[in-house]
Amino acid sequence: MRTNVAVVQQHAATLASLLRCVRVPLPPKGAPNAATDAAALLAQLDDYVLPRLATLGAPLLAVVGGSTGVGKSTLVNAIVGRPVSASGVLRPTTRHPVLVHHPSDAAWFAGGGVLPSLPRLTTADSILGAGPGLVLVADEAVPAGLALLDAPDVDSVVEENRALAEQLLATADLWLFVTSAARYADAVPWELLVAAAQREAATAVVLDRVLPAAVGEVSRDLADIMQGRGLGGSPLFVVEEHLLLDGILPAWAVESVREWLVALAGSAAARDAVVRSTLAGALVEVSGRAHLLAEALDAQDRRVDDLRAVADGCYAAALRRVVAAVDDGSLLRAEVLHRWRDLAGAVDLSRTFDAWVGRVRGRLRPRSATVPPTAAVEAAITAGVRDVLVDAADRAAGSTSAQWRERGAGALLEPPPSSGQGLPDRATTALGEWRDGVLDLVSTEGAGRRGTARGVAAGTDGVAVVLMVATFATTGGLTGAEVGVAVAAAVASRKVLESVFGARAATRLTDQVRDDLVGRLHVLLEREATLFTTRLDDLGVQAGLGAAIRESASALHAERHRVAG
Repeated sequence: MRTNVAVVQQHAATLASLLRCVRVPLPPKGAPNAATDAAALLAQLDDYVLPRLATLGAPLLAVVGGSTGVGKSTLVNAIVGRPVSASGVLRPTTRHPVLVHHPSDAAWFAGGGVLPSLPRLTTADSILGAGPGLVLVADEAVPAGLALLDAPDVDSVVEENRALAEQLLATADLWLFVTSAARYADAVPWELLVAAAQREAATAVVLDRVLPAAVGEVSRDLADIMQGRGLGGSPLFVVEEHLLLDGILPAWAVESVREWLVALAGSAAARDAVVRSTLAGALVEVSGRAHLLAEALDAQDRRVDDLRAVADGCYAAALRRVVAAVDDGSLLRAEVLHRWRDLAGAVDLSRTFDAWVGRVRGRLRPRSATVPPTAAVEAAITAGVRDVLVDAADRAAGSTSAQWRERGAGALLEPPPSSGQGLPDRATTALGEWRDGVLDLVSTEGAGRRGTARGVAAGTDGVAVVLMVATFATTGGLTGAEVGVAVAAAVASRKVLESVFGARAATRLTDQVRDDLVGRLHVLLEREATLFTTRLDDLGVQAGLGAAIRESASALHAERHRVAG
């Protein structure tokens, strides 16, 4: 090993580890295939870059690829001198990729060092219809230090075969690309060949099945195409059309190809140069593709953040609506005011209040003696706050759902969120705890005070209810007869609280009770927001992964010189 590649290995391993964390449930518009791209990039690292970095001295792997029916398997069989890969008129022919190697190199390929994702098969396994896997064939006709891998058609009618062909070509130290006189201008193989040229992969082209009379013309045309597409320096071999002998091309028909491969295998320096050149090119390609993937992941992060902001914004608006109802007196409507009148009639809270009640008494319902006055007021307040809260939560859920669908995230709403399910009960519990807190506050604040005579008649429960009503006692949201009673409630509540606790303490306690209520409402709505935000959490998207991949890819690119030699 001429250079130390440990640093490169570490960066490649880090990048592979990051790629295993990639999830793309919300691909951005500009990168709809980001998940597939990430999987292909990880496969290239796992199948080729990492194994090759670990074993620079392993045999050279030449992948024989090309279009349907150009004679890939026939070429491999002719080089070996016997049928090792199935050929014929049925398509696709190569259902299991076949790797032919010298017996002395078996250890390199039997384990998981090369193409670890593919199970190892025997020829018998492939005949018996085994599942996907790599057929290993040992043959002394293949020179030591070199292996030939017969890949599926790059334009196969079977999608899985096409994907496997591209995966195998991405693991090649050397591309032995086979085409024919009838197929050499096809678009699909040239797309792959141009990509190989761009990443400086070692490539040789075999022009197969050429009639002797057309060899000169066709080979010159193909050479011109290769020159124009960045492959002018790649070897070009021509195999003339011949009758098969016992299903095999005559050895002399492929002699030029075989001699070139043998010479390459026999030179450790030549093999090393090919491996390092292809590997360095692969590192550049991996880095570039990783940067593109990082951009897609950044865009996905922005989509997730946007959807989360929508949900947070809708529920924040819901909280503002509920708080507005608390602050503008909207919650002091008929039922609460009616129950407040019952309490005021049961306990002489204020003559001022009595005067105001006298003006509107005829417009309100008769008193009810069946429920204790304080409990009735508490129940009315709880019901009012609960109803406003549930309505606000329902509106927030509807608005969030609509905006998510507008942003193309409707699939995340299946099944639809169960907005408000259990919310009334949770709200009742939270408001009961709020009421208990008010009672504790009144007891603590009133302990030891001497000027509490006005509060004695009403008792702790009565003063607590007065304090609760004072939290809502404004008139911004009321009209008609309700305004009179609400103003009376405001005046009476304030007088009672000031007489019991003093003016400053009354203001402080009212603010404290109000803030405690708003905090509890906030918690309830935050939980409702999780109907949506947990769906984003469950996507498994790791925020900031794009930046980490970009950093790792940049480091890998910067250290590529360590393998270039």
